[in-house]
Amino acid sequence: MADHQARDQQDLFAAWRLFFERLAESYPTVLAFEDMQWADASLLDFVEYLLDWSRNSPIFVVTLARPELLERRPTWGAGQRSFTSLYLEPLSQKAMEELLTGLVPGLPDTLRDQILARAEGVPLYAVETVRMLLDRGALVQEGSVYRLTGEIGSLEVPETLQALIAARLDGLSTEERRLLQDGAVLGKTFTRDALAALAGADAEIEPLLTSLARKEVLGVQADPRSPEHGQYGFLQDLVRHVAYETLSKRERRARHLAAAAHLSAAFAADEDEVVEVIASHYLAAHEAAPDAADAAEIRGKAQAMLARAGERAASLAAAAEARRYFERAAQLTEDPPVRAALLGRAGAMAVSAGDPDSARRLFEESIELHEQQGDTHAAGRVHSRLGRLDRSTGRLDEAMARMESALKVISADEPDEDLALLAAILALGYFFSGDIDRAAERAELALDIAEAHAYPEPLMLALRAKAGVAESRGHHEESETLVKGALEIALDHEVVDEAFVCYFWLSDHCLRRDEYADALGYRDEALALARRLGNRPYESSVLAERTYPLYMLGRRDEAQATSKEFTQEQINAGGILLSLLQSAVEIHVQRGEIDGAHRVFSMFSRIEESTEVQDRSAYLCSRASLRRAEGRPQESLADGEATIETGRTLGIAAQTVKQGLVESLEAAIALGKAAKIEELLTSIETVPTGSRPPYLDAQAQRFRARLAGDGAGYETAAAEFHELGIPFWLAVTLLQHAEWLAAQGRAGEAESHLAEAREIFERLEARPWVERVTAAAARQQAHVPA
Repeated sequence: MADHQARDQQDLFAAWRLFFERLAESYPTVLAFEDMQWADASLLDFVEYLLDWSRNSPIFVVTLARPELLERRPTWGAGQRSFTSLYLEPLSQKAMEELLTGLVPGLPDTLRDQILARAEGVPLYAVETVRMLLDRGALVQEGSVYRLTGEIGSLEVPETLQALIAARLDGLSTEERRLLQDGAVLGKTFTRDALAALAGADAEIEPLLTSLARKEVLGVQADPRSPEHGQYGFLQDLVRHVAYETLSKRERRARHLAAAAHLSAAFAADEDEVVEVIASHYLAAHEAAPDAADAAEIRGKAQAMLARAGERAASLAAAAEARRYFERAAQLTEDPPVRAALLGRAGAMAVSAGDPDSARRLFEESIELHEQQGDTHAAGRVHSRLGRLDRSTGRLDEAMARMESALKVISADEPDEDLALLAAILALGYFFSGDIDRAAERAELALDIAEAHAYPEPLMLALRAKAGVAESRGHHEESETLVKGALEIALDHEVVDEAFVCYFWLSDHCLRRDEYADALGYRDEALALARRLGNRPYESSVLAERTYPLYMLGRRDEAQATSKEFTQEQINAGGILLSLLQSAVEIHVQRGEIDGAHRVFSMFSRIEESTEVQDRSAYLCSRASLRRAEGRPQESLADGEATIETGRTLGIAAQTVKQGLVESLEAAIALGKAAKIEELLTSIETVPTGSRPPYLDAQAQRFRARLAGDGAGYETAAAEFHELGIPFWLAVTLLQHAEWLAAQGRAGEAESHLAEAREIFERLEARPWVERVTAAAARQQAHVPA
């Protein structure tokens, strides 16, 4: 029988040989055989036979197969003189992007990134995913681009790929499939020990892992520098997904619990290293069987592990991840106080992650739960957090009313930390709203409680509020001493976020004294802390606030580069970003870029109606600059004087108030209002020497010299601007002095001033001022005797 079958096969091979020989005599021939891993023995024999006799014929044979073919024919292609083996690597990211662009031009970026991440360099996976979205109407073509018809969370696996991958898994042995299912429960990558824990002590997994790696279902990390060295992993996550889907819910639950138990035992000495992974296994086990007899126990373990995972993520400055862990933990608990506390923690992490809307929602849910339980003090504590958030996002009035109501409720009880904290936050709120007396009253209440009971957080906040009150009353040294005291307490108790704010305030004290380099130093300290905390609004605030000292020091390209990185979303997310407005508008105006100044100004439109003094001051002084640049001096003067009025709270040394004074003087001169000019200059010159900012003193000298034609006054002003390291106003003073000298017939003396002014203006790219220097030089040349 076997001989008969062999003769039949030889006859068949001979017939095909005759056919191909005759075909090759007329045409070069290409033969392609796909999916050879599924081929039966006869077809494999025929291809090998074909290769033997066709070596001298113009026949090109291509066979496409998965590595499983070598399980059946380990010698496939061996001994063939013209045999070449090619391994198809996944396509590069660039190639996959080009493929998608050609297939669906104009694909939304977020969806494209999702598809590329899912495909992992396999074109078929990307194409089938796009086809699925088109078939379901989730993606539609409009002209030359495609758009989504709705929101897509996580991409499903197309049925075509599900079937294709499932068929490949069906081709594996039962033991191999089971091992893959165990691995799928563990994740994209896993250790041999973890796999053995799920497979059972008696399982022989080493040969199965070797076989699966040879078949290119799994891979092993061989790089000795990798933290995952020696771990196995799925080469395509889609294969892991399909393998996981083949498990019943009962099987998933059992395996996830086994994985959690293994990790707890393996990391008993340092469970926090993998707490988030353990949490994910308990959570998956609970979701697989929420009605199981021990469901409450498993849910409790998942909730506890998620809370621990949140604390660990927070300690690693991963605020967004921490927020998700806390919020998921809150959903799992049936204990209202615990749920309220977890929601409060989630809200704090949302603040750090720069998501004020989510933070507000979480804080409000927490407050409602606390109040339902009658825990007014815990509710007051969350009101404090929400109040700080509202103040930073332009909701000061709403925040103050809410916190005062909470304060009234808990004031009837024994004074505690919650009352002190709420009073301290209110003190800061009243300071920034300009109500200095009430700020002082609330600060004293907070200090009375915090000092008596040694509560560090409200103590630090109250000291800062008191420092603000002292500054507004002209007690600059007292104010700085109070802030330094708050910083020392923050560092001693490792309250990093409060230390950050103290560095910020100390930087502001330097700016008030026009010590711009020292201000940058403090802000760099604050930036390091913000990054250590992983607090995005804090980091954004420091980067934005660095732009003002950079602008004043003439490092304008650095300031502009920073301002261009900020988006509307970041600005709306809150934080202290006012220097970004002030410095960017000033730089654009001084460079003659009015459209650019308007673009930046419009990004801060939300603060136009703000009742917060700092917001109002920054908005008004920036608008004063814009209006003067547009040739609207009357409106500029009105805005400048309104900015000066905020100095009642912020003090005359505040950077916005100083700018408001200069803009008001320039506008008054343009309008020829001599009485107003004198009034404004007097308001500067009558400030006691110890409280008068050097910058304003230099500006007053410049304006007096300009009005009186005083060469010595110009020289004094120039020397002061030079000492302060403020190049722009030094150049303005030199130019105005040169113009006065030329008008006096002293062109020779003016020449050096013009040259120095030109060099500075060109370096600062202040085009209108360069043109003014050029015009002054031309006038001077025109009057030089022949």
